[in-house]
Amino acid sequence: MPKVFTLPVHSSSRGDLTVFENILPGSLKRIFYITNADGETRGGHRHIKAWQALICVQGTCDIYVETPEKKMVFGLDEPNKVLVLEPQDWHTLENFSENAIVLVVSNENYDPEDYIYPSYTDTLAQSELEKYTLKKD
Repeated sequence: MPKVFTLPVHSSSRGDLTVFENILPGSLKRIFYITNADGETRGGHRHIKAWQALICVQGTCDIYVETPEKKMVFGLDEPNKVLVLEPQDWHTLENFSENAIVLVVSNENYDPEDYIYPSYTDTLAQSELEKYTLKKD
């Protein structure tokens, strides 16, 4: 189930220091960021093993999440707000503001075998179609 955390910010006359620690299980193995995504949709998958934490360090974006139980939307609009996605959380990133930068941290290295692309809705629709097709014959 996705969960939003507020990261601690240590402010001084020299600026703000935002700390990301003890959020994901295990060790951090992969860090990447998304830029220049204006008007595009990113993601569109869930994982088998990987947990991910998403932070919009500049600008804003919306994260659409689908679990077996429900659909949710999370707005990332502060650089100290982090959305943690568990492996079963199917998600897309949309509505990027101009110059948005989304930092993604994962506890797993990239593995194409870890990705599941159909959403729960798509999977359900496909299984219903298969049932109908089987009954029809």
